[in-house]
Amino acid sequence: MTNRKLIIGNWKMNPGTLEEAKKIVAKTKRVAAKLDHTDVVVCPPFVFLPQLAPRRSVKHFHVGAQSVYFEESGSYTGEVSVAMLRDVGTEYVIVGHSEERKRGDTDEIVAKKVKAVIDAGLTPIVCVGEISRDVEGASHYEVLKKQIQNSFAGVPKRAGRDIVLAYEPVWAIGAKESMVPSEIYEMSLFVKKVFSDAFGPETAVKVTILYGGAVNFRNAADIISIGKVDGLLVGRESLNTVGFVELLKAVDAVK
Repeated sequence: MTNRKLIIGNWKMNPGTLEEAKKIVAKTKRVAAKLDHTDVVVCPPFVFLPQLAPRRSVKHFHVGAQSVYFEESGSYTGEVSVAMLRDVGTEYVIVGHSEERKRGDTDEIVAKKVKAVIDAGLTPIVCVGEISRDVEGASHYEVLKKQIQNSFAGVPKRAGRDIVLAYEPVWAIGAKESMVPSEIYEMSLFVKKVFSDAFGPETAVKVTILYGGAVNFRNAADIISIGKVDGLLVGRESLNTVGFVELLKAVDAVK
């Protein structure tokens, strides 16, 4: 990992129109171009990707997809392949988001998607995170460890350098407050250790670790500086252009 930070905006099933989406992207691009230490990726719904993906390189700004299917083509109604995403200018793909896992994506499916994304030359943003936190028994560590191991099963070690790993505890998504930054640091170290066991220490040192879960412009800087992560996976705040702009500025100012 370089000293550049990475902010991912996951729009989910928003906004309601292409016109609104274009306005959000236009404002985000203008701010991204002025950032000194931060890259920005917005992940809109599939139907907006062809209109929002830059036709030429835009300084510090990229477009990603919220999901993908691992097969190249076939009778898979409603699915989108990596080749389709690449063809419209997508550079990043979110894989294994908790909402996708809840709808049926097993660790095995996530691993297949990760391999498909890497094979296509795109960058997977692989989401991991425990559903609940066992403060007394600490069983969530083992749950998270198995999830990480299984989600990268069969992924070649050489591919580790091309992965972005997003730690997003499910219990923190949509909460009023994010996880305490010092605890984020603790968990990011654990995630990196498990990743190291799978891909080797040299790769783990360079892997980009993000945090997601109740992130906003007020807590972003502390999460980066105290939590010592390389960036953020941002949900609803990424659609609030005023708040997202402030978030990007606050993160970029962290030394």
